[in-house]
Amino acid sequence: MLRVENLDAGYGGLPVLKGVSLSIERNESVALIGANGAGKSTLVRAICGLLPATAGEITHDGQTIHALPPHLRTRHGIAVVLENRHLFGELTVRNNLELAAAHGERHGTSHRKFNLDQVLGLFPFLRGRLDAAVELLSGGEQQMVAIARALLLHPELLILDEPSTGLSPKVVRDIVGVMATLREGGMSILLVEQNVALAAETSERAYVMSLGRVVHEIERGKWADFIDNDALVKAYLGGERADAH
Repeated sequence: MLRVENLDAGYGGLPVLKGVSLSIERNESVALIGANGAGKSTLVRAICGLLPATAGEITHDGQTIHALPPHLRTRHGIAVVLENRHLFGELTVRNNLELAAAHGERHGTSHRKFNLDQVLGLFPFLRGRLDAAVELLSGGEQQMVAIARALLLHPELLILDEPSTGLSPKVVRDIVGVMATLREGGMSILLVEQNVALAAETSERAYVMSLGRVVHEIERGKWADFIDNDALVKAYLGGERADAH
């Protein structure tokens, strides 16, 4: 489905990504893990079009998309929830979701249609918060709104950038449950996450990044081998083994 090949990208004259390659197939959940500063969020921004690539290629179903602006990449079935969420804080939850739904109807793919009632079924707590300004919500509630908004774009591939950061264990478990439901429905997911245990729980395989490069691949069924390898964990994650929430 999605291919990233030999991708370079950076900020100004500062290179960050150096020859990054990865792939995500249909109906697959893949994790991207690594320590702070590894280049994970930079890669997400390059995939969704917020950061131009200086070399390499991004393709979706064989079509080159790395030159497209962000709003046109939604037509190729890619939706992203960035770490800082980029919600309209002064608008209500309903307004945020309705804006996404309108865009999704005009420009989304035909892969799977989500309507407002369906996304509220995934996040039932939001039903009672529809008329609240997003800026008044907790971090966990805002994350729910951000994921719900992304789903209203009707993606084939949902990219989640550090979705567990700063959230309570209860909210993280709720998000994990939603991810499982989406996977059962056939959606592909790219999870960018520092919490290795959480990534292992929710993803079939993974890429490990360090200093702007993919330095290790965790194949299907090999998560335990990686987690138990102290040398790999120390080399690429600083020795931290975050437990799943």
